[in-house]
Amino acid sequence: MSFLKGLFYCLFLALVPFQSVRADHQPEVEEVEGQPLAANVIRLIKALNYLGSPLPESLTQKLKAACDRRDAKAIQKLIDSEVLCVVSLNPEVRTKVARGPAQAILQQGGFTPFIIKVSNHSTVTRQLHISSPQAGAVYSGAALNSLKRQAQTELNQNENKKNATDRFLAVEMFQASPMTIKLSGLHVEYALALIYSHESGKREATLGFDVGAGTQDIGFRGEVPILFNVQPAVPVKLSIKDFDGKPSAARLIFRDHQGRVFPLQAKRLAPDFFFQPQIYRLDGDTVLLPSGKLQMEYSRGPEYQRLTENVMISAATAQTIEVELKRWVNPQEFGFYSGDHHIHAAGCAHYDNPTKGVTPRDMFNQVKGEGLNVGCVLTWGPCFEAQRQFFTSTADRVSEPLTVLKYDLEISGFGSAALGHVCLLNLQNQTYPGTLGTTKGWPTWTVPVMRWCQKQGGVTGYPHSALRVNPPQAAKRLLLNLDQNESKTLSSKEAARGLLPESFEIIDGDGNSELSIGELTLALEQAADALPNLAVPEMNGGGAMEVCVSTAEGVCDFISAMDTERIPELNTWYHIMNCGYPLKVSGETDFPCMSSRRVGQGRVYVQLGEVNELDFSQWCLGIKQGRSYVSDGFAHALQFQVNGQSPGFKEISLSEPGAVEIKASVSFSAETPKAVAYGLLDPPEGPRASGDTRILHAPRNADYVIGGQRVVEIVQNGRVVAKQSVPADGKNHQLTFTVPVKHSSWIALRQFPQLHTNPVNVIVNQRPIRASRESALWCAETIKLLWKNRHKIIGAHERIEAERTYQRAIRAYLQRAEEAAERN
Repeated sequence: MSFLKGLFYCLFLALVPFQSVRADHQPEVEEVEGQPLAANVIRLIKALNYLGSPLPESLTQKLKAACDRRDAKAIQKLIDSEVLCVVSLNPEVRTKVARGPAQAILQQGGFTPFIIKVSNHSTVTRQLHISSPQAGAVYSGAALNSLKRQAQTELNQNENKKNATDRFLAVEMFQASPMTIKLSGLHVEYALALIYSHESGKREATLGFDVGAGTQDIGFRGEVPILFNVQPAVPVKLSIKDFDGKPSAARLIFRDHQGRVFPLQAKRLAPDFFFQPQIYRLDGDTVLLPSGKLQMEYSRGPEYQRLTENVMISAATAQTIEVELKRWVNPQEFGFYSGDHHIHAAGCAHYDNPTKGVTPRDMFNQVKGEGLNVGCVLTWGPCFEAQRQFFTSTADRVSEPLTVLKYDLEISGFGSAALGHVCLLNLQNQTYPGTLGTTKGWPTWTVPVMRWCQKQGGVTGYPHSALRVNPPQAAKRLLLNLDQNESKTLSSKEAARGLLPESFEIIDGDGNSELSIGELTLALEQAADALPNLAVPEMNGGGAMEVCVSTAEGVCDFISAMDTERIPELNTWYHIMNCGYPLKVSGETDFPCMSSRRVGQGRVYVQLGEVNELDFSQWCLGIKQGRSYVSDGFAHALQFQVNGQSPGFKEISLSEPGAVEIKASVSFSAETPKAVAYGLLDPPEGPRASGDTRILHAPRNADYVIGGQRVVEIVQNGRVVAKQSVPADGKNHQLTFTVPVKHSSWIALRQFPQLHTNPVNVIVNQRPIRASRESALWCAETIKLLWKNRHKIIGAHERIEAERTYQRAIRAYLQRAEEAAERN
């Protein structure tokens, strides 16, 4: 801007009449038709009553009388004393704002409604927006993809990237019924703004208004500074008692009658997580709440009843809320202790500003508040340097006898991640040789790091294990690999060289003795929805990529379930067990990356017997041995025995083919969330996505399904051989089954997709399990495809040894395929 232009601009501003910002500035009474203004004010009165902030009774009566007379001037004179701001829109739709006479008194921790007078000389019918530089999130750095999975990307808007310290405000226009979303176009009308302060005391904030981009007036006249007097929120003490009367922790959600959650999520820093509607508190802790009536929902994870009650918050006296938790099931009475082997304190939905993730105490509250006995906090790529400081070779010092927190590692975001993420549990040393405590220098494939973990007494496994099928791509690959005569179809002779998802005859829908790309694609689509299935996945993800290799090498202890799609999770596990390998399953969330709202949405229950104090090493050993079942916590196998043997203890030996007796005790919650993750909503992608927590697959809801039936299945070598229907009523149900066993087999119990036990092996005539030739071929095919896709990512100095290991694994599976063919 030139000197003369700048001088002219300053003179122009000097001549503009000053807009008073005094609290006693009375808005101008304007000409407007009485009937529509009266209707607007009557709706305003109703809205204020609904929001719990009614106008004084005497003023309300006078306003109603003026509305009955359609006296526009009287209406304005009466209500203008309650106006916080006057928003004026000129004919060019420029917005300017003046301070009204209303007192600027806020309630910390709650939304306070304020009346806004709109003088609309433009007569536009747009939506009125409110803003403030003091509003916005107090954090930054959460991963957008994580919040997309949670369907709450609004929490990532206006992040605090500059680390501002004055973001104490939240502002919005109340535009729900009986108010309207848009201005009516009337020359004068009244609107409602809702203003929230995270802090108390005297606080100056600037409020701005507009009806769209570019509509604010020049010279800062579209905003007004206001000094607010923020009354303190009420520090409410929580007395939290477990089902047995002992002090405990709880998951709590406080809502007002509009469904707003308190404390406000966008203003939360640890120990409260902004991406969760709930908070967690221990007995004796406090929470700051606004005065008024709130609904409190409380629980302690899926083993507890979800209860609600209304609480009245008042600043008049010191307040304590009594929270009495009630269980519907107690797996500890049966010797099972729950855990989530894969949670994070940094990365994904966690912020990296103002801190690089959160602390052990913050994570402990989450673990205990969800009723978990064990939480494995895995340091990984994001914030690696900041988080690795919390590692110790034993349980963290925040642990309690029956609630244990241990920091370990997930190899993700560095090292071997492209060949599969890896969970390393019960580490004594978190620094791989030569890495100097950094993410540089780690192996670029998973077998070496898993071997390193096991050598120090650790337990190894792969997370988020679903290996997904892409039917069109898989069909193209079959043609490319098997179509020798380049006819773009497969003959029976050509098809016999590969692994088809179904028999040639079934795939050949038109009966012409040739398989087309369409027929192959259809067969693969159908296979992807079946369990087990022979559709070879793409091997280009980030989960259990090398599981068939590392299991053959004896360095993988478990595969994870309960957070990604259940069919592809279990399918891989079934095929490997069909080859006779002792791979176990464990339950996880990968919080907050996959299961994003709470820890323990997927969990593992390890049989330890009766203990007074948990030993983390023994709990991990139980995972390795398979003395466990996996669940979402709403479904339980409190007993599962084959001929008297439980999973992970002894094998059953039969000298010849015969029948085994199975006894089980199962229990299902009488109330279960209505979601794809629990099998109570059908995913649009079909059965292949059932059980998935990674994405919602359907609009988020807070609905629950009451009761219903659950089908309990006995699985032998991946096939259902018996089943019974059980009511979801919160009671224990005793089941018995008799199952014939012809060849050596593994037998497990499941309720799809909520529950699965580890297997009991039944060995017939001392012969090892070789249940399926096709399973062994499937494993070999996944290894071949993985090497083709990813071998160049393996470091050149490691590639020769990796190739030898891959080839050794392929030979092992092909050998077992031959043994299975001979036996069956």
